[in-house]
Amino acid sequence: MALPFPLAPEPDQHTAEAGRKLFAGTVDFVKGVVAMSGLPPADRAEVCFAGRSNVGKSTLINALTGRKALARASNTPGRTQEINFFALGESHYLVDLPGYGYANAPLPKVAAWQALLKQYLSGRATLRRAFVLIDTRHGIKPVDEEIMALLDSAAVTFQCVLTKADKVKPADRARILDQVRGRLAAHPAAFPELILTSAEKGEGLATLRATIAGLA
Repeated sequence: MALPFPLAPEPDQHTAEAGRKLFAGTVDFVKGVVAMSGLPPADRAEVCFAGRSNVGKSTLINALTGRKALARASNTPGRTQEINFFALGESHYLVDLPGYGYANAPLPKVAAWQALLKQYLSGRATLRRAFVLIDTRHGIKPVDEEIMALLDSAAVTFQCVLTKADKVKPADRARILDQVRGRLAAHPAAFPELILTSAEKGEGLATLRATIAGLA
């Protein structure tokens, strides 16, 4: 029997090249948004990246685009307080959502971010897919389940991207993947393939680029 939520296959030459070209082209920071009224025009396909603080989101975005400082990495959880829009050429927006699960942010600020996140996820017609980043060392935590439940209720398809895969031994990988598959089974909006990545080693980047390019 096929595994539920298998690892996404390597892209073929054509789709890999489409992904490479998309991310090798111009990538520009458009704006940081703190209210729905500030969103750029919904005139192209959009994908968003969500993940708890310090999951390696900024590092992965920088690795995908080959630009070291495009998304600002920070060791302070909750530093990214805006919805940040990046234009991939003329065809896509890549959207960096605020990290969640932050312990140090004041509660009113957290509530404001969560409200903005809910409005964005449920109200953006051009949003093709959310990529929920999960640290391969830890698997899915309760705070990740919260964002997944939010995506379920907003009817936004989301795909799990496991980060920092190089930090986990092959034997432990299998156990973590089993945990992730088990948790995802409860989420109707979960896309039925996982992408395993390492920003440091380049693993899975071609697959993720090709997936995003195919969502135009």
